[in-house]
Parts: sequence; structure tokens; C-alpha cells
Amino acid sequence: MTELDKALETLRANPDDQKAQSGFYDLFLNAVFFVPTMTQSIGTDEDNEEQEAELPLIIENDGTDYLLFFDQRQRLNDWAEKEAPCVQLPGHVLAEMTTAELYWAMNIGTDYSKQFAPDEIAWLKDVVSRCKAEAENGCENGGEALNS
Repeated sequence: MTELDKALETLRANPDDQKAQSGFYDLFLNAVFFVPTMTQSIGTDEDNEEQEAELPLIIENDGTDYLLFFDQRQRLNDWAEKEAPCVQLPGHVLAEMTTAELYWAMNIGTDYSKQFAPDEIAWLKDVVSRCKAEAENGCENGGEALNS
């Protein structure tokens, strides 16, 4: 059981507890996830050669698109039933890069799976944006203070 698993269990047991929410989402945003990828043709170059790109795997289920990711490579491979190609991304990067209307599915096929809806993802994206702005302002203010 990972720290993220423990935080998810605490959140599930206490969904309205601010400390449980903060603990889970803080771990989530700072954790590194394994995002399965697929190779897709993106056209041809000037020499008329096929260009390919590794793109995150998006799964459609009942008309809803899900970005899949796992907090352990073994969990990804168990789900895929093979050694699956993937990229590693921190949770805050997942939040930043996700488009509207995309759902997330974390650790599917395990006891510690969680689905994230677009409004929850938008909230996380906002949290990341505010944290970045505060960090940038802190650096700017710190730099001014050093130069005073």
C-alpha cells in the first residue's frame, strides 16, 4: 500500500474532512504517475516520411473519455497484462495539461482506483495555477528584497 493509497482510504472514510482532502490532493499533485501511451501517426514530413508521436492513451467508456494513469509501473503492467509503454508525469503536470471534459481514471483494476470528474480536475488545475503564481511572486519579491 502506497502513501497515496492510504490518503485515498482516509479521504473515502472522511469525504468532508478538510485535512483528508488536503492530504490526498497534496500527495496527488506531487506524485509521479505512469501514463500509458500509444503511437499515433501525425502526418508526413517534408521528405514525405511518416511521422509518429507517443500520445497518452485515452479510453472511451459509455461516451466518456478517460485519461488513464497509475502510481506504480507494476499496476500499469498488471492492468495492460504486459509491459506497457508509458510516460512519467507528476500530478500537477497532469492537471495543467488536461483539457476540459476529460475524465481521469487512476489505478483502475486495483482497490485504490479513483475517477476524477472534469470539475474536480478544473479545481486541481486552478490550485496548480495559483501555486505557480504565488511561487513566481515569491521569487520576484525575494529577488527585490535581495537587491534592496
